[in-house]
Formats: sequence, structure tokens, C-alpha cells
Amino acid sequence: MVDNGSMPDRAEPSLSPDWVDSILLAGDDADVCLHLDSPVTRARLRELVAARQAELEGHGVRAGGAVALRLPPSLAFVTNLLASWRIGAQTTLLDYRLTQFEIERALERVGAQVMVEAKAIPGGPLRAFFDVDEVIVTREGRPAATPHAVIQLSSGSTGPSKVIGRTAANLVEEINRYVQIDGVPREGERIVCLASMVHVLGLVGGLLYGLHAGVQLAVPERLTVDAILAAVAASERPTTLLGVPFHIELLASVAQPPKVPQLTGMTTGGELVRAEVHEAFVDRYGVRLGNMYGMTEVGVIATDLFAQHRPAVAPAPGLAVREEDGELLVSVPASPYIGLSDPTRWVDGWLHTKDAGTVEEATGLFTVRGRLDSQVSVGGLKVDLMEVEHTLAALPEVASAVVVFDGGIEAYVVLSDQDGADRIDEVLVSRLAAYKRPRVVHLVEQLPRTATGKLVRDRSALRAAEPKPSP
Repeated sequence: MVDNGSMPDRAEPSLSPDWVDSILLAGDDADVCLHLDSPVTRARLRELVAARQAELEGHGVRAGGAVALRLPPSLAFVTNLLASWRIGAQTTLLDYRLTQFEIERALERVGAQVMVEAKAIPGGPLRAFFDVDEVIVTREGRPAATPHAVIQLSSGSTGPSKVIGRTAANLVEEINRYVQIDGVPREGERIVCLASMVHVLGLVGGLLYGLHAGVQLAVPERLTVDAILAAVAASERPTTLLGVPFHIELLASVAQPPKVPQLTGMTTGGELVRAEVHEAFVDRYGVRLGNMYGMTEVGVIATDLFAQHRPAVAPAPGLAVREEDGELLVSVPASPYIGLSDPTRWVDGWLHTKDAGTVEEATGLFTVRGRLDSQVSVGGLKVDLMEVEHTLAALPEVASAVVVFDGGIEAYVVLSDQDGADRIDEVLVSRLAAYKRPRVVHLVEQLPRTATGKLVRDRSALRAAEPKPSP
């Protein structure tokens, strides 16, 4: 790990704060652009953003300042984010589900001068949006040291999180990529967003694109099948679901869901949905299930929204992707990392994704083969841990699984059938070569996940999920 070097005391924004008005808030006053617990028109959103801007400025927030938001999905999150950007302040997004210890560590790294958080967070763990009152806390922070508009921390599914910055111009560039992608919702349609707006898919693919393109963004009351389908059915507009594989598995678990003719399809980010889950979803709902590949550092990189190329994806407009020694690289003009970073992650205009993959020269399509660190050697033979994991997860006895390498292949498994543990080894004998099979299968009640629903593959976190022996 090396430091990127000294930073100036203050950095100017890369794009005038006017971009918020011209790109995100412009439009017909009466247009309903958001629907959380109630509809919000553009005129009302502009009023709320202006009010929050005045409140933040009253607490000393200025252009080039640094704000942190620790707010759940809510109107408060949206208005404080847009207000901070309208001032020209750099805004760090912190997931409200982080512990206070994690929050303090993050604030030490980003140095926010002001933090906006909820006075209280009502409701249960399945709430998808909240009605909260926010409080502004002044801190002994420092002005923004870089020109980035938004700071995000990576999900940390395989290790410590990274501090990632994106400029306003970079966000606008991604919004314009969405505009050019065939299959995304268009003006007059709706997105029911299941992905967190703190993270890149929900933030840009849901909120920012929706505001710019005249696509109404709705959030279900709860992350249950009934509440999600009720949110879809709440309007006659054609509606696309936006989520991650966790949400697909949830929706596909219902054998006979009610018909929702408004639903035109679903787009999922994150890991590739397992084939059997993909088939179950399409069979139950009769709509397309598209895949999107992206990273916090870049946003959307490639898509296959009509499942025409599965498991391959096509690069998003304006992005170049190439393969080098089995790794996928994405063209990015500047390093997105702030502070301490691995110097091998961004080199000479290319971001090393750390994802294994292959690129078809004739078509430009590429296939993600999993994390590079999922490729291991067992007795001199190469094993893809993701292949083992998908094979395990496809067993009827298994609800979910994670496979890691710790001197040998080990699996952490949640059973769907508590009597099925003895059958796992027996079935794997016929499905995996001996050198690929886990030497140890740990049975756990629940697998750790990141805030975005990704399965955590950090071995210490997985070991902590194991049942403790009785004293």
C-alpha cells in the first residue's frame, strides 16, 4: 500500500454546481419524479433541496467543503445529497447500517466537516425506505482535498474497503452511458429500485438516471415479495425492477406470484445470477432478466439487458474493455482511489478489475469468470472456486454457499433441508472431480453479506459465522 502523495488544502469542483439544476432537477413542475411513501413532484423536490441547501450553508458548508451523509433510503437522503452537490461540496456516502466504530473509521479517512444523520431510524430490518428527521453535526474535519463530487467506500466483500472518488463530470458521463443503453427505462416509465442508493447501482442507475431521463423512481415499503410487487402494481406505467442477485433469489422463491402486467423486466447488478435462479425468475414472471456488470470505481461497464449473450456482456457505450493475462481491464483516464491505494489497481489509464475474464475480439463481448483470487491451484491443477460454489448452491439441499481456499478448498453452507447435510458429499461426487471437492463443509445458520447483499468471502468473517460450541 502506498500513499498517493500530498493533497492541496482545498480542491475546486470539476463541474459547476449548476449541473444539479440542469441535469437532475430540470423538468415539468408537475412531473412526479419520486415515489417513496408518497409522490414527490419536481417542483416540490426543488423546494426541498433549496431548503436543505440553506440549512447546510447555515452550518458552514461551502463550495469545496466536505459533507458526509449517514442516512437510510429516504427523501432526506435525496434532498441532502442534491443540496450538498448544489453548494459544490464533496459528499461521502456512508451506509446507515454500519456500526458507530465503522463510521468513525470512515470519517477519519475522509475528513468530513459536517455529517448529516437521522435522529432515529424507525421500522424493522426489511424496511426499504424510511421517513426520518435529520440532524446536522459539525465536526473538526477538513475541506475536500480532491475535486470529486462523491466519495464511496467499496463494499469490502473480499477485504478492507477502498475510498473511491468520482467527479461530477464522471457521474454525468455515466448518466449519458445509461441514456444510450438499449433496454433501460425511458421517459414516462418507472424504476422500482431495490438496490441501495448509497451504492453505485441504486445511486446512478436508479436515482440520478431516473431524475435526468424523466423516469419515475419508486421504492417499495419493504423488501418482501408482496411489497415489491405492490410497488410495481401501484402505477400503470411500464416498470423495471432494479436490484442485485439477492433480490432475484427472493422473488424467484415464490412458486406462483400474482400477475403484474406493468412489470416489463428486471435488471440485476453484482455477481451473475445462477442459471437455475435465472430460469426460475423468468418462468414465474414471464419477463426478461438482464445482467449489468459494473464497479463502484466506474459505474456501469457492460450490460446484457435482454439476456441475449448470457453469460457474456457487451461494453457500455464509450467504454473500452480489454483482457490482459486473463484479467479484465477497463479504460479509466484517472485513478479513482483516494489516499492509500494499491498502485497496481490503476496503471497508465487502465483500471485492473481483479476479475478474471475473456474478451471475444470479433464482437467485443466479454465474459466475467469470477474474481482472480477465486482461481487456485490444488495439487498443480487449476480450480475455479466460483464453479465449485455454483455447483454447491445448485443442490436442492443447499440454500446458499460460499467457497474459499485456506490451504485447501472449504465451503460454508446454509442448508435448505436440515436433513440434507449427509447427502451433500454424496451428490458432489457425481458433479465435481475429486480435486475440486471441498475438503471441509462448514454448516452455518446464515452467511455474512455486505450492505449491498453480496456474499462476503473474507475467511475471518466466515469463521465468525460458524456456530460456537456449547461451553
